[in-house]
Amino acid sequence: MDVLTRIITLTINGEPLALPGPHDVAALVAHLGLDVRKVAVERNREIVPRSTYAATLLVDGDVLEIVHFIGGG
Repeated sequence: MDVLTRIITLTINGEPLALPGPHDVAALVAHLGLDVRKVAVERNREIVPRSTYAATLLVDGDVLEIVHFIGGG
């Protein structure tokens, strides 16, 4: 199978998600419809600095926790 079209399976907040790979953290956040400025991402138990989202490639089996910040008063 072509590397550009292979499917990767991630676990996001405890739920499996299959995506065509490759994906980086920035693309995943966009795919999920989240604002990159309002999320924190942990990949395999390590915080991913926002400045490296586009450079952090996801691989099959990665486990992510994504926290979405919601403002309010």
